Amino acid sequence: MKVVQAKRLESVKTYYFAKKLAEIAAINQRDEVQIINLGIGSPDLLPPESVIETLKNAASNNEAHKYQSYKGLPILRDAFSKWYQRFFNVEINPHSEVLPLMGSKEGIMHISMSLLNPGDEVLVPDPGYPAYRMTAALAGATTRFYNLKQENHWLPDLEELAKEDLSKVKIMWINYPHMPTGAKADLEFYGKLIAFAKAHDILVCHDNPYVFILNDNPISILQVEGAKDNCIELISLSKCYNMAGWRIGALIGHENAINTVLKFKSNMASGMFRPLQEAAAKALSMDESWMRKLDDVYEKRKKIAQQIMTEIGAEYEVDNAGLFVWAKISEPTKTVEEFCDEILYKAKVFITPGHIFGNNGEGYVRISLCSSEETLLDALSRIKKNKI
Repeated sequence: MKVVQAKRLESVKTYYFAKKLAEIAAINQRDEVQIINLGIGSPDLLPPESVIETLKNAASNNEAHKYQSYKGLPILRDAFSKWYQRFFNVEINPHSEVLPLMGSKEGIMHISMSLLNPGDEVLVPDPGYPAYRMTAALAGATTRFYNLKQENHWLPDLEELAKEDLSKVKIMWINYPHMPTGAKADLEFYGKLIAFAKAHDILVCHDNPYVFILNDNPISILQVEGAKDNCIELISLSKCYNMAGWRIGALIGHENAINTVLKFKSNMASGMFRPLQEAAAKALSMDESWMRKLDDVYEKRKKIAQQIMTEIGAEYEVDNAGLFVWAKISEPTKTVEEFCDEILYKAKVFITPGHIFGNNGEGYVRISLCSSEETLLDALSRIKKNKI
């Protein structure tokens, strides 16, 4: 049988990390010295012990292994609602304004497929998470990149955007704390953004998985009065609770948006495994002491990652949040991909080239904090020895 890909895949590239990790695996098979991977933001630490215990206990329940509701368990929707109230003072109706998801990446796809038609336009940050543009392409919509620049603290210039023809723009993706730069936004900016969205009839989709990671001012865009009219927010347990492989998140927003996405989701997937939902509810009930404990670990790692950046001649900003250190290289004779490949092949250390996140990422590199202090120090030592 001849397998011919659908036309919708013609505009979608294989994810950079999928190709690079395959190359790294081949090198590790061939060479005795193994590659140190500082590229992927996959937490290496355990989730809270009480959450793991909840998962184990729930798996023994007779009801655990049946099909579950597409809307998620009431206990989980209620936990998300209380979480928003406790940390952000935002009232969320657990019955109509919460949709549990199998990770926020699933939500990005569901939102795009539920809301976009061919001919619609989507505002996507450059640099930004590649999934925003890929899911828009799969939905048949047109991506319009908006620039994020270091001189503007990696925030969009809303005044410049307002001068453009935005009549075909249906949704705008934003993400703060920002991946990959770690830049933060405040409520003043969010207020301006919501006003901009209302003026141009655009739905703002805020992807917010790093809200508590090394962030001294965790906020939700839904804290802005009237935000639900033009905004939905994705939240994830992957980073804040070390539950990336569990694939648990939620879409928070107005009932109309929730029901629209649910209509698509219910035709694409079944409900989440019940023990995962019960364990997620347990995680969401934990207080801030868990986040502070996690931050202590990441703060120590961040200092070593910054030393690596200094060693390779890259300049970083100190006050950024999230799971990464983002820095500008000072090597004018190489592309950022060539720069990172030189480190990979000489020092056996993989760091991420910024160009994979968009044109404005050219000249920047990113290091993940999802490796132990020992591993980061080993990477630093290798780079020093090889005079990178």
